[in-house]
Amino acid sequence: MEEVISKNATNYKELLRNYMESQDEQALYGVEKVSKAFIKNNILPEEIVNLHIQAMAEVCNDLTEDYKNSMNFLLEAMIFYGLAMQEIPLLREEKHILQSEISVAASMQKTLLGTNKPEINGMDIGVISVPAHQMNGDYHHFVKGKDGSLGIAIADVIGKGIPAALCMSMIKYSMDSYPEESMSPKSILKNLNRVVERNVDPSMFITMCYAHYQPQESKLSFSSAGHEPGYYYNAETDTFKEFETRGLVLGVSPDTEYKEYEMTINKDDMVILLTDGVTECRDGDRFIESQEVLDIIKKYSDLPAQEMVENVYKHFERLQDFQLRDDFTLMVLRKNS
Repeated sequence: MEEVISKNATNYKELLRNYMESQDEQALYGVEKVSKAFIKNNILPEEIVNLHIQAMAEVCNDLTEDYKNSMNFLLEAMIFYGLAMQEIPLLREEKHILQSEISVAASMQKTLLGTNKPEINGMDIGVISVPAHQMNGDYHHFVKGKDGSLGIAIADVIGKGIPAALCMSMIKYSMDSYPEESMSPKSILKNLNRVVERNVDPSMFITMCYAHYQPQESKLSFSSAGHEPGYYYNAETDTFKEFETRGLVLGVSPDTEYKEYEMTINKDDMVILLTDGVTECRDGDRFIESQEVLDIIKKYSDLPAQEMVENVYKHFERLQDFQLRDDFTLMVLRKNS
């Protein structure tokens, strides 16, 4: 290394002497070659500055004390700069490893939390869930009963990333373990609340809405654990109504009881379930109003349910310049017979 520095020091000094004497840009052409040699051999910034100080001392005999002091100051600054520069490759490697791990975790999350949109007689279902980043803090799940009924879960973790994904995996497999006869929404939330309270860090909470649809009776029962309110569209009156649900988020108190609500779904009626990534979209610095979401849903209501939710998502994606600030999950269930 000393030999490399010495060789390039001679070249550097000669280039500097020529430039100091002529001030001609032609004298600068050799600097690029020397600089590339410095980079190739990982010469640190402080070594280059020190080389310049020594070269100037030989080329100029009348250097002022102020100049010498300023160069010593620059040398000290470059020592700290050089130390920071040496950390960059390590930081890049750590970032690459972390990104790879997150990519694997996101792939596992997609597999573990994957759910198939079911076919239910007389019901058209559309669902879209798009993460703002690699890991999705939102969750939705369908449970189809042997009697043709349908359990519908939608949840949001207060907290993102890998911890959120692990929480969601725990929720899914807890739900899968419940017997079919226990599909009562309030019972589902009560049991999940105990699981979350015992197993999840106190700083992390989960909001959730669970609904149970019985097609033979055209009845929907539902309970909420602090989740974003859903909406019911009455086709006869052409109006939307917000679900009147109350309930503490999962994981706060082990003895929480959840209320259960019930409604009848008629032909062309819709049930809209969503997360706050939908209702808290921004138009510039302005948060949109809930009514704006409903207006866009109504705009596309003549489409099949899946096309409807996809078009609603595309609308709000464009509104936010294709930069989601939060996970976006929207579910529409429309009775078509």
